[in-house]
Amino acid sequence: MRASQENEDFNLKETTPTLGGGRVTANDRLGTAFDLVEQMHYFYVRVVKAKELPLKKDGNDSGNPHPFVEVQLGNLKGLTLHVEDSSSPEWNQVFVVLKDRIQSRILEVFLKDKSRIGDSDDGLIGRVVFEINEVPKRVPPDSPLAPQWYWLENRKGEKVKGELMLAVWIGTQADEAFQEASHLDATAVNGDGVANVKSKVYLSPRLWYLRVNVIEAQELQLGNKNRQQPEIYVRITLGNVILRTKISLSKNVCPSWNEDLMFVVAEPFEDQLVLSVEDKVAPNKDELLGKCIIPLQDVEKRVGFSTPIGKWYSLEKEVVSEDGNNKVSKLNSKIHLRLSLDGGYHVLDELTHYSSDLKATSKELWKPSIGVLELGILNAQGLSPMKNRDGRGITDPYCVAKYGQKWIRTRTIINSFNPKWNEQYTWEVFDPCIVITIGVFDNCHLQGADKNDKSRDSKIGKVRIRLSTLETDRVYTHSYPLILLTPAGVKKMGEIQLAVRFSCSSLFNMLAMYSQPLLPTLHYLHPLTYYQIDNLRHQATQIVATRLSRAEPPLRREVVGYMLDVGSNMWSIRRSKANYVRIAGILTGLIAFCKWFNGICTWKNPFATVPVHIIFFQFVCFPRLILSTIFVVVFLIGTWNYRMRPRKPPHMDIKLSQAERVPWNELDEEFDTLPTSRNNDIVRMRYDRLRSIGSRMQAVAGDLANQGERFYNLLSWRDPRATAIFLVFCLVASVVLYVTPLKVVVTLVGFYTMRHPRFREKHPSVPLSFFRRLPAKTDSLL
Repeated sequence: MRASQENEDFNLKETTPTLGGGRVTANDRLGTAFDLVEQMHYFYVRVVKAKELPLKKDGNDSGNPHPFVEVQLGNLKGLTLHVEDSSSPEWNQVFVVLKDRIQSRILEVFLKDKSRIGDSDDGLIGRVVFEINEVPKRVPPDSPLAPQWYWLENRKGEKVKGELMLAVWIGTQADEAFQEASHLDATAVNGDGVANVKSKVYLSPRLWYLRVNVIEAQELQLGNKNRQQPEIYVRITLGNVILRTKISLSKNVCPSWNEDLMFVVAEPFEDQLVLSVEDKVAPNKDELLGKCIIPLQDVEKRVGFSTPIGKWYSLEKEVVSEDGNNKVSKLNSKIHLRLSLDGGYHVLDELTHYSSDLKATSKELWKPSIGVLELGILNAQGLSPMKNRDGRGITDPYCVAKYGQKWIRTRTIINSFNPKWNEQYTWEVFDPCIVITIGVFDNCHLQGADKNDKSRDSKIGKVRIRLSTLETDRVYTHSYPLILLTPAGVKKMGEIQLAVRFSCSSLFNMLAMYSQPLLPTLHYLHPLTYYQIDNLRHQATQIVATRLSRAEPPLRREVVGYMLDVGSNMWSIRRSKANYVRIAGILTGLIAFCKWFNGICTWKNPFATVPVHIIFFQFVCFPRLILSTIFVVVFLIGTWNYRMRPRKPPHMDIKLSQAERVPWNELDEEFDTLPTSRNNDIVRMRYDRLRSIGSRMQAVAGDLANQGERFYNLLSWRDPRATAIFLVFCLVASVVLYVTPLKVVVTLVGFYTMRHPRFREKHPSVPLSFFRRLPAKTDSLL
């Protein structure tokens, strides 16, 4: 594994593709549509309708035909739907094929009768033939080419009864017919799988936080009227999510809770809120005291945090009648609730640091857009085979991009390791400090998916691009490595070439966003707990995955989960190491400064130490220069660093992710299920390892706590002698500082700190020794 990693290039590469008909450099801006993708020419055939078709004359099977159209271009073929029993059928279907893949000089359009398939003439009614060289070209924004009626002829070229309306032209992927067209080179795809090949745009549902404030209940009817202290709680069910309140402290038939429960719901509101009041009569037995069903359409929507109106809801209960049938009986019991849809929050369905949308749910709180993000998905190179077909490895790749509520899916390129999509998409930008995610997947549903089909679209890799790292109005064309972490280790699955441009409509509005809170104000005025955020995010991802999987064609659950980083917050030693390295990198500058200052104090380089002494003395004499000098130095450093500014967007870094050399047992643990599916010996080994890591973290946390407690114990009299010594020192220091000019004190302290090594001793200083002798609370720990 390590040898293969050393041979693979995981770096980002800058490219210079031919975009929009001309080569684009870093600072070019083209003003034409689809200017971020390479222009590709396609051959279009629109089959509209037919008329005056001849009746069948086959004895008992006479009447209107069951016509369909077959478009044939060399070895490429496409079929329309067949129309039952019609002499004037309509299809209005478009077929398309890349011009470079045409290997024939003629286009043949056959009109056939499905009921006659199997005869010697294959059910042919008639055909229309076109010369490829005579097909006109169309360049948007020209109007669509008008279809025309063509007479049908037989295979001998003789005119037969019937006419077929067609339109044939050559255009680019900018043609409005491209999105709904069926590709002739996807000949292996049929049935419902055709929809899985086309490119689509999806909108994720608008999510709301539903707050259920359970206040109290009245006049509950217990099954056992002699029960003195009932343990009553409320169970709330919304779809597949079940939450429950705590057991009421009021041990009577009028319990109270005043507890908030939070759910995530999506528009349109299809589910109903089911509340059931239950009594825990035994450890594994609960008695239903009543329930009510509340439609979500009746719940109040609020933008701020105003108190919603409380309402009493009557409880119902199913009872068995004398004839043995169940019927609903209304009770005198009631429950008091406050329900609200909180639109002032942003419903988090992504990790906050990977979020692509931070707007509040309510559109009333949305601010104007600050710019436009344009993404050109060009091509991929060197993709790995993801499945086997006919004894050989193949890949049917497609891309998915997610930004805000808008998801896009490119068309699937059949059986290609080097696919070319050249599709361009646009998003409105409301905040520059968010991320667009682009993922590449292998389509495993080209033949349609029945209800028992358990195949899953395989992930190939993904790319994240933070908009704030992009310069405005610059076209970024780079080839990003597609990196996938598998149980066998990290692997490069190929490369994807993208063109990205972030255009700003108002520089002032964009700069003003940097002074605004990252999340809507309600997150700070009435914050949610970490447990609530984690639980609600899980609900939100499940809702989004369910809704998008019900689209046609579906955007499948595994795709949505991978794009939303579901499960990425699970425990991983690799991620813990990566975070440790990041923290060490942050402290590198501070450590380097401490080492430099230690070198100054120990006179390792007298040529640097003497100027520092001179500068220090000037600061003592002129203290007003300290802050201004610091800011000037920071300005000069930042200006100097402009020359070394990053020229490429950030990308997946296997070294930073600590994925370069990961032990197999750590990877196996990271890919393990929850709860674990491994045997007891492996779990015991992992538990012992986790204990050893936890002990080191525990020691570090204990050391930090000790230092803080010692600082507070300077004045707590926990050690009377130490506190007395410190107070005497403070008294003497106050007198000395009063009679001695501050400049003299600072000068003496500074020069003493930077004194020559011959005046130093190797043992710890007196203040440090005194501080280390102070007590901490470790003596009280068991």
